[in-house]
Amino acid sequence: MIFDYETMRLIWWALLGALLIGFAITGGFDLGVAILLPFLGKNDTERRVIINTVGATWEGNQVWFVTAGGALFAAWPMAYSVAFSGFYFALLLTLFALFLRPVGFDYRSKLPSPIWRRNWDIALFVGGLVPALIFGVAFGNLLKGVPFHFDNEMRIFYTGSFWALLNPFSLAAGLVSLCMLIMHGAVFLQVKTVGDINQRCKTVVTLFTIITLVIFALAGFWVSAIDGYQISSAILPNAVSNPLAKTVTNAAGLWLANYGRCPVLWVIPALAFVTGITTVLLSKLDRPGLAFISSSLTLATIILTAGVSMFPFLIPSSSEMNSSLTVWDASSSLATLKIMFWVTLIFLPIVLSYTTWAFRVMRGKITLEYIHQNDHTTY
Repeated sequence: MIFDYETMRLIWWALLGALLIGFAITGGFDLGVAILLPFLGKNDTERRVIINTVGATWEGNQVWFVTAGGALFAAWPMAYSVAFSGFYFALLLTLFALFLRPVGFDYRSKLPSPIWRRNWDIALFVGGLVPALIFGVAFGNLLKGVPFHFDNEMRIFYTGSFWALLNPFSLAAGLVSLCMLIMHGAVFLQVKTVGDINQRCKTVVTLFTIITLVIFALAGFWVSAIDGYQISSAILPNAVSNPLAKTVTNAAGLWLANYGRCPVLWVIPALAFVTGITTVLLSKLDRPGLAFISSSLTLATIILTAGVSMFPFLIPSSSEMNSSLTVWDASSSLATLKIMFWVTLIFLPIVLSYTTWAFRVMRGKITLEYIHQNDHTTY
């Protein structure tokens, strides 16, 4: 049946991935722009140009982040509970950093004081850096395994700590996230600016694309050495959700098992390198619009690589492997998934249409002349 439990679980796994990729592409570039703000803006006017490239659209980009969180809560409630229990302080740190963004955008230009404006520039930088890093660290910890387990009454027990999240592999994943969003932000700035800022962006695109691809490759080799997870008992994709009704084993290299079973999946990480190199070439050839599409594909394929490697696991447990959450045993009921599917089918095109319209209206370049002519409306 087209809407049986197994199919709906697969659909919602794909939709959750699509929402995360949507946030990385749309919200990712404004995080990257904020990180680059103190470095590419050599004076106050240039920094105002940089801020205005994302000032009109950054709030709309957060819709993808909020929607992804809502989808996780509704479609995968156990995964939502474990994630918000285990990553509680990391998420709080992310939220506090994100709080700096709206006040930074709104208040930076309220006073002419250089100190005032410099402090808000620093706040915007922190508001971009911290989330970009922590999102990658979170993915790294998923691949390493999260120390949690359920008791017989399905109560969650988390046995890790915030500092344990900052392990070497997870920090490497965080650097991949950070560098790829800086690359993406630099490409977006190249699309939206002219002159000196535009030229500086080319150097940033080249440098951080290379760093992203190098760390991504090293992380790939590292993944082959760390313990991956595998369901060793019978898989019941249409059964009622019960994480404790399976047996899980772990061993080095198991995160690459899906690529062994379906070699065509190697195309996904390979495309990350192809699109990354293409991004650099298009940036140097002054084709920033195409470079932005290419950098978006680079982000998408890097995230897809992690998702495909882990499938069907959502959150593996390092302390009690059988408590690991998978696509087949951590979802909401079939009725809930169906209702959400139809709601998404109606509202997701609206979000896509609004996003497309907003960027089409704001497609012009931000120049120094624009700042001077619209001084009362710029950030």
